[in-house]
Amino acid sequence: MKQTPPALAYLGDALEALRQQHQLRGRTGPVETTSFCSNDYLGLASGGAGGGASRLLGGEHAEHASLERLLATWLEVPQVLLFSSGYAANVGALSCLVGKDDWVVSDALNHASLIDGVRLSGARVAVVPHLDIGAVEAALDRRDGRRAWVVTEAYFSMDADSPDLARLRHICDDHGAGLIVDEAHAFGVLGPNGRGVCASAGITPDVSIGTLGKAFGGAGAFVAGCDVLIAWLWNRARSHVFSTAMSPLLVAAVRKNVERAITDPLLRERAATHGARFREAVQGRGADVRGYGPIVPWVVGTEASALRAADEMQRRHVYVMAVRPPTVPDGTSRIRFAFNARHTAEDVDRAIDATVATLSCLHL
Repeated sequence: MKQTPPALAYLGDALEALRQQHQLRGRTGPVETTSFCSNDYLGLASGGAGGGASRLLGGEHAEHASLERLLATWLEVPQVLLFSSGYAANVGALSCLVGKDDWVVSDALNHASLIDGVRLSGARVAVVPHLDIGAVEAALDRRDGRRAWVVTEAYFSMDADSPDLARLRHICDDHGAGLIVDEAHAFGVLGPNGRGVCASAGITPDVSIGTLGKAFGGAGAFVAGCDVLIAWLWNRARSHVFSTAMSPLLVAAVRKNVERAITDPLLRERAATHGARFREAVQGRGADVRGYGPIVPWVVGTEASALRAADEMQRRHVYVMAVRPPTVPDGTSRIRFAFNARHTAEDVDRAIDATVATLSCLHL
């Protein structure tokens, strides 16, 4: 992905238009002299707790660029841009990349932040059934010459499943469409060296989005891709341009977590092993558990059933929450287990026993 992918080639002209209008903003690097740009009115951010200002207006710190370089090297992409949250990354990226005359094909179970980003763009949208590749292709056939995008998650957090990303990439290439993939729940956990589901599929999306508040145990998010993509987001992603930069102290702490996640494969292996063992054990006792990986959704049906199940599990000292509409479709309320590397074998055993007991006493 050293070159600009065809789906993003238009950004070169857009950036040139900004330059000719004297509106193109480049990176100036950390401020080395006395700054009069910061919004740090009481001088309390000087210890690194706060960014002080938008990165475009003096809020750039060395820690930001250091983490971005680390993430870009790990993901094998030219550049990465940090955002304050996953919601900000998705809304900011989609609303400035997708135009009002564009055609967007969106998975029915995409996260609210992806949906809101597309809505803000004003584009025409075709919502297709979850993971239905044929419906994606049929929707692209209806594009009527518009610039088109396919938007999906790599690992859906409520269903623990993934699209056929290799086929999606092929379909997008055949139709001249851009592929935008949110790997929020995959980066750091799934794929070779934790590089996500796209890496497992051997494909490169035009736009990758990830978070730092899930597998990496911090806060914030990022968008990864080619040079012109990041230059455009730097200039036009409103959730980046008009937001105070991430705290340098937080960024430095997250960087250490990212380094550990990259270099310690046992963390990923433990999370995956726990999820697989729990899924196999409760599935064999009749629980409707789905997907793969460290997320295990147990679908129980009604909202009332999910609430009763969560209460029973918590009574047995297993803390879980009922997930209900609108987060999930009607009739699919569930308990969502998320296994991590800090769980022990005893923790997993307790979760299995509590689930089996809940199944029995509530007749689920």
